[in-house]
Amino acid sequence: VTSPAPSPPQNRADDPKLHNPLLRLERMGCGWLGVIFEWEGVIVEDDAELERQAWLTLAQEEGKSPPPTFVLRRVEGMKNEQAISEVLCWSRDPSELRRLALRKEEIHNSLRGGSYHQMRNGSREFMSTLANYKIPIAVVTTRPRKVIEEAIEAVGVRSFFDAVVAAEDVYRGKPDPEMFLYAAQLLSFIPERCIVFGNSNSAVEAAHDARMKCVAVASKHKIYELSAADLVVKQLDELSVVDLKNLADIESPEFGMEPEPEMEEEVPPPSTSVGVDDLFW
Repeated sequence: VTSPAPSPPQNRADDPKLHNPLLRLERMGCGWLGVIFEWEGVIVEDDAELERQAWLTLAQEEGKSPPPTFVLRRVEGMKNEQAISEVLCWSRDPSELRRLALRKEEIHNSLRGGSYHQMRNGSREFMSTLANYKIPIAVVTTRPRKVIEEAIEAVGVRSFFDAVVAAEDVYRGKPDPEMFLYAAQLLSFIPERCIVFGNSNSAVEAAHDARMKCVAVASKHKIYELSAADLVVKQLDELSVVDLKNLADIESPEFGMEPEPEMEEEVPPPSTSVGVDDLFW
């Protein structure tokens, strides 16, 4: 016997267990939203040449053919293990994948020379605005946790983030939506109320697959190349909180509709018609 489905369904904005009508009303409004940022290319500058050089150096060390440009574009945003096994096809052995992934990060760090990325113009100001409005923020990256934590501390933005999702937290990177869905869980928001900020079409695809809206930041791609996104900007401070609320104002039976009051069932009045037998009395 199948158990009945929970009512209301799980993972919805409305939560009757809150027992607070004002809080429930806020969760149904477009002001109840969470923001998920990618790290590189959105908050800090993205050095695509550094990434390309790291893959080419790793290929040379391992005696592999250097991956062409179109292949390197395909692995953008993927976890290292995912890129090595599914796109580059260098190995499928888990221990070998871990070794190659770690070595690639070591090469990347050495090429970077110990210096961390520069903040993009407008990103700190925009995150300050979100913090003033008490809008929670998560940051996601396919870099190892140690790398991202050190980078966050180096540029001094740790206080802005309510959650950090790193390579160790997910099985797959983009274009799989797993990173964004996990970030939404950590923020305790339903996907429909999360807005992703990414800088590639794989981020847009992953966000939409997760039922989230996506703002594309044109940091390494042209604006017209990112037209699949819900909004495209050059830097974050072009946006306002009103823009985010407009994005979060989705059309759904759950949002923006007052529940219909229950009507009492009308009882028909007793019949007053004259029966045939009454005519003979």
